[in-house]
Order: sequence, then structure tokens, then C-alpha cells
Amino acid sequence: MNFNFFAFSVILILMSNLLCSAGTVTTKPIQGKVTCNNQPVPYANIIIKNTTIGSVTNVDGTFTLDDIPLGDYTIIAKALGYKTTQQTVTLGSSTNLTLNFHLEEDILGIEQVVITADRNEKKRTEASSIVNTLTPKQLDNIQAVVLSDGLNYLPGLRTETNCQNCGMVAVRMNGLPGDYSQILINSRPIFSGLVGVYGLELFPVSMIDRLEVIRGGGSALYGSNAIAGTINIITKEPVNNSYQVQAQTGAIGVIKDANAAQENVLNFNTSIVSPDKNTGLAIYGTYRDRDYFDANGDGYSELMKLNNMALGSRLTHRINYKNKIVLDYFMIDEKRRGGNEFDNLYHETDLTEAVHHKITTGALTHEYFIGSTGTLSSYVSAQAVDRDSYYGAEKSLADYGNTKGLTYTIGSQYKGNFGKNTLIASLEIIGDLLKDKKLGYPDYSKPVYDEGEIIGFEHFNNSIVAHQDKYIYGGFFQFNYAFNKLKLSAGARVDHYNIKDLVNGTGNTSGTVFSPRFSALYNARKNLQIRGSYSQGYRAPQIFDEDLHISASGSRQVAHRNAAGLKQETSHSFMLSADYNGLLFGRSFSILGETFYTFLNDAFSSTPGEVDENGLVTYYRENVKGAAVQGINLEANISIKKNLIFNMGYTIQQSEYEEPQELGEKSFLRTPDHYGFFTLDWDINKKWCFVTTGQYTGSMKIAYYNQSNDDGAGEIRNTQQFFDMGVKLEYKLNISKLPLKLFAGTRNIFNSFQTDFEVGTDRDPTYIYGPSLPRMIYLGLKISDLY
Repeated sequence: MNFNFFAFSVILILMSNLLCSAGTVTTKPIQGKVTCNNQPVPYANIIIKNTTIGSVTNVDGTFTLDDIPLGDYTIIAKALGYKTTQQTVTLGSSTNLTLNFHLEEDILGIEQVVITADRNEKKRTEASSIVNTLTPKQLDNIQAVVLSDGLNYLPGLRTETNCQNCGMVAVRMNGLPGDYSQILINSRPIFSGLVGVYGLELFPVSMIDRLEVIRGGGSALYGSNAIAGTINIITKEPVNNSYQVQAQTGAIGVIKDANAAQENVLNFNTSIVSPDKNTGLAIYGTYRDRDYFDANGDGYSELMKLNNMALGSRLTHRINYKNKIVLDYFMIDEKRRGGNEFDNLYHETDLTEAVHHKITTGALTHEYFIGSTGTLSSYVSAQAVDRDSYYGAEKSLADYGNTKGLTYTIGSQYKGNFGKNTLIASLEIIGDLLKDKKLGYPDYSKPVYDEGEIIGFEHFNNSIVAHQDKYIYGGFFQFNYAFNKLKLSAGARVDHYNIKDLVNGTGNTSGTVFSPRFSALYNARKNLQIRGSYSQGYRAPQIFDEDLHISASGSRQVAHRNAAGLKQETSHSFMLSADYNGLLFGRSFSILGETFYTFLNDAFSSTPGEVDENGLVTYYRENVKGAAVQGINLEANISIKKNLIFNMGYTIQQSEYEEPQELGEKSFLRTPDHYGFFTLDWDINKKWCFVTTGQYTGSMKIAYYNQSNDDGAGEIRNTQQFFDMGVKLEYKLNISKLPLKLFAGTRNIFNSFQTDFEVGTDRDPTYIYGPSLPRMIYLGLKISDLY
């Protein structure tokens, strides 16, 4: 990317507030209190709609909004666990205004405010698409450490480990593989294919304010690769002075005849807000250290060794009551290693897969609130990745590599509300620059002689494996119209992509894609909503995350590449759902039934080629006739008591190609037809809390290649079923006014774990399935002022 162009974009955003500044005006304060059932609601957010002005209630539920220009306003009160409410007021010059809010409990989070449905804030019940969320409370209940830990507890989602050596994790959504899903950071698509190889385990939950997930085609909103759906990581916002520190230790693999691996995790987050509430700073960080785990005693790891450190921040500054800038920054440094002989250098082992990620991410956003209904956002965000890698066996010096990537997004978005109509439009440029090289090495089997004496050895220089620049120029619009009970949404995105293969030019391609999206929300009854949608998506023929990973063993290596002439893949997705939220025997209750069907034209499918003289098998990604994914997602939530909440989800689905693919199989591999989860959260009293969770994974088909045979013959195997259950107990206390929480628990208590791992140097590292962890016992301590 041209540096001057990037710098100009940043300066343009910083200077735009000069064009949008407000003059000197007369101001007055607004004071009030937020209560529920005559009890104060602490830490509730009080926001003046379509301005930068906001506040947070104190422990007694009171709040003050300072320096409010005279005029008419809509003031919103929202808090986690309560229904959002608003009041319209007129602030005059004669008297100060006192405003009180009486909130209604929303125990199941039915009316949470979300932004991913159509890139616009609205209540979940008013969104035309189903949006599932995970809050810090829910992530804490399941004892999630990284992003991948939480995704299993959302309907239609399932994470899986795809490599026995390095622990590469992918997420499947509605039966489609991981590279069919788009991962966003604060609604920006800067999660590159390079980061996607290990990204689900790179991002700690300490940086997450909430996760929002939409199933179904989202390319009309967010561009390429959003065919299965979208996962939006919303980072923490500084809204009040707060702090939280947590330390945790655990033993992984507490089973017979195995040495448990120790894991230690320390994370923190804190927020600081200036007395005038104009400036806020949130800081978060995580340190994680885990030893390797050998499940079958062969001296080779089934769970890799890793060390991860992350540090980030979000700075917000209110220029005036109509202008705000937000600056985000975070860095991640992670080392992971699998194989054997962990005390040796990589090339002094029988088998090692190791990677070292250095990730730096930054973003700058300027928001200008226009009148009482419009918002104009300008943004630039970028993510730089430097990855050192080794995928090798048999003490090879030839398998060191380095990969560098830069992903950026520059754009602007307008959204306006006009009575029953809403308009959203945006323009953006997305760049993804990637360079992957194999490092040079000496070949000690080929000495160089001079007059009969060895004076050195032949040396292989660095070689470029992949060098790709991808640019997407896109525009999006969506128009919403509300009738009495019916809300209609129609939108489309136009993308022009240009992919340059800078190695040999064979991967050069470009295209223009039109992706429409239609959805409808019908309020059939007070508590019953019907939703339907159609969307079209696409995947461009680019380098994907699995192309940047090599599965290594002593007998062969596995790599993935695009076949010559690969065309873009196009999807057509249909969804229909019924969502009921009401009372069942006097208890808060919600149930969702959702059907989905996605058809893929020119579907991508990878088939293995022949083993070359170096033991490398290349899977070539080709276009095939088509594929279809269809199924049903079910979700239910019930508040058995105010302090006892049960949540569950279950998916029944089928994924098939029209024609046989790898090993003559039509079904998508590694994709069970049945899977689900449950959580039970019981606040026994003000001090004790008990949580139990469970994940069910049905049988699936998986490819197995017998490495001990010379021909490496493959076969399809059917896996067993798994039920991974966990329990957790928490106790809250105060020591000298210091709020503490002690917790302990176990994950996978029944040790429902794969039992037929491959052994030794020649093992098939892709023959791995089921839960990612064996039985684990953990305990920890949390200090926070937000209990």
C-alpha cells in the first residue's frame, strides 16, 4: 500500500472535525436516577441519542449529564440484564432538568442492542436478522480464555482442531468450513487469511466487550468470505472508571497414564474516564503460558506448547457534543510449538511445527452526528503480521519460513433515520498484502571441494512461496422500511476485486461482484417474530488461511494451493426463522427455530495430488459443479428462577457436494450432522454461584491416511460421538473492602476425548477430531470493582 495514501487518510479523518465543529452555545445539566423495582441500577449507560454525550450511573443509580446545549433530545438508558428504554425531553433555559428512568428486567438479554445485523445500532428484537451475542459474563461462565473457547456456545457454530502438531483451530458455521466465515474487529474486515490460520486462539477474551454473530450470507454487508456468516469482535469501551484482574492456573490431561500439562493465565482490563467525561481510555492485557500434552505416551504432543502475550487499548475523545474520535491499538505476540524433543532446536528434532506471530493492529474512527437522526463515520484500520515458522521433520534445515502480511480498510459510512425509513450507505477500500518465503539453508549432504578439500557446502537461497496483493473497492447500501407489523430490508454491495500474483502471474485475476440482500421481519404477535431472508455472497480465488499452513510428518507433508484457472465461488442463502419471547409458567422464556439452505455455485473443493520426491502432497483447490448445506438451528433460554438460567442450542444439518470429492466422498468431511450445547447458571446466593456447561458433537466422517504404507493409502472413517461437560463454582468475598472472587472447576469432566491418535514421526497430523481438551482442572482469583 502506498504510505502517502494511508497517511492522507489518517489526516483526512483528524481534520474532518474542523468542518463539523459547533460554535459556542448555552448549556445546562441533566440529572436523574435509574431504578428497577425501587432499587438503584448501578453502571447503567445514559446516552443522548445522536450526540457524543453520555454518562454512567453511580452505585446509587444516580447520574449527571453536563454541558447539554438547549433543545429537544431523546435520552436512552440501558444496562446489561435490563430492557433499554428512552425518553424525549426539552431542555430549556429557565430550570435544570431532573429525569428518572424505571427499567424492566431482561434476564435473558432478549432486547440487547446490537450493531452487526445491518451495521446500525438497534435492539436485537428489532433487527431483521437473528443476532446471537456472548457477553463477558457468559464468557466467564464457560471459563473462556481465548475467542475459540466461546464460539462453541452459540447455535450453529462449532470449533475444531485441524492439526495434531500445531493445534490449528477453525470455526464451522451452519456446516460450512472456517474460511466461509468473516471475522470482524469492531465491524472492520481486517482479520486476514494469515491471521486466520491461528487467529481464533490468538485473541484473548480480556479484550472482548461482546461477540456478535450472524448466521447466513453477509457478503452484501461485509464483502468476500461472509457466506456462512459473520463474527464481530467488539472491544471494550471506556465508559466509567473500573478495573479487573484475574489469575488462573490449571492442569490439562488429568487422566490415567498421562502427565498433565500446566497452564497459567493472567489477564486484566481497566478503564479511566476524565472528570469532564470528554476523554476515556480502556487498557487490557493477557499473558498465557501452557506446556505441551502427550495423550498416548509416544513422546509427541497432541496439545502444543504455547506462550501468548497481548496488550491493547481504546482511546475515545469527545471533541464536542456532535463529534467524537476513537483510537484503537493492540499487539499480540504468540509462540506455539508441537512435535517432540522440545528442549532441542527445531531442526534437531524428529518432528516440529512451530510458529511465532507478532501482530500489530490500529484503527482510527471519526463520528459526526448530523441533526437528530444521522451519523457519518470515517475510518481507517490496519493490521500488520510478521510470522516466523517451521514445518519440518527428520532434522530438516529446509523448512524454516517467514510470512509478512498487511491488511487495511479505509472507508466512510452514512446512516440516517427518516421516520419509518432507514438508509445506510458506505464506501470502502480493502487491501490485503501477503509475502510468504522459505528461508535459505546449507545442504550438508552436498559438500563443495577445492583441490580435494571440503571448503563448504551447497547453499539454497531464500525462495518466495507466495506473494499476493489483493485490493477490493466496494460500495454498500441498505434501505429499511417499517409498516405496522412488517419491516422490510433491501440492500446490495458492489465489489471490484483485483488479485495480483507477484511470483509468476498465474494467479492474477479480477472481477466485479454484485451481492444483493433481502430480509423481512414480521411481528406476528406481541411475543412472536417471523424472519426470512435471501442473500448472495462470494469468495474470490485468493490465498486462504489453510494455504499458509503445512501439516508435517516424517513420511509426508501436506500443503494447499489454488489450481490454475480457479474462478470465484458464488453462494445463494435462504433462511426462515420463528422467535418466541415471553413467559412460560410465569418464567421468562425464549425459543428460536431457524431453517437454513445455502447453495454454492462453482464450489471450491480440494483434492490431493501425487506425493512428490520430497514427500510433499499438494491439495489443489478447484471449482466443482456445486454443493449444498441445509439444516435447522434450535435455541432455547429459560429463567427457571430469577437466579437460575438455562440456555441450550442444537443443530441438525447436512452438507454435501453434488459429485464425489476426496476419497470418493460426497459429504463435507469433519462436519457432524448433529451438535449442540447447554449452559446452566445458578446464583445460589449473593456469594456463591454454580455453573455447568456441556457440548455434544455427533459422529462425523474424516479422512485417514495410513503413513506406514508406502502408497499412503487413504480411507474414510466415522468418528465416535462426544459429550464434553464442565462444572465451575465461584465464591465472592470482600477483604478490607477489596472485592474478590475465588473460582475452581473442571472442563471435560468425563474426559470425552479422542483415543486413537496417530503415533510417532510418521503420524497423520490431520487425523484429529472431537473436543480440543482432555479433562482439565483449574482454579483462580479475580479482583474487580464491578461485582
